[in-house]
Amino acid sequence: MQSRPRTITGVFPFVGAGLEHPAPLAAGVSYRVPPDRRAQVIYLRAGNSAAALACLTVTRDGRVMRLFPVGAGAAVHVPLAVLEDLEPDTLVEVLVSAPEGAEGHIVLDLGLMEV
Repeated sequence: MQSRPRTITGVFPFVGAGLEHPAPLAAGVSYRVPPDRRAQVIYLRAGNSAAALACLTVTRDGRVMRLFPVGAGAAVHVPLAVLEDLEPDTLVEVLVSAPEGAEGHIVLDLGLMEV
């Protein structure tokens, strides 16, 4: 079976509700592993236009999988060295948290590989 790349990409507005309160980045910013495949998150690239730190939380079936802090007015590129298999039908979602009232946009490119 041949591997296939998949991405979650876009530019998404957000308003912070506190760093301890991650909220969905936007409706539909998710990926479900096909029933006949497995997948791995292999990288994250993100930018944060806000004047405050933002934190992207990647969840697996509602449980925290990874945290990616993105500095104020900054960008990150994180190639993952530790790859975890995501089983068939696993739901991957991206949440954002930021200090209360912080507003901005997240530019997101989350790379996955189906195997």
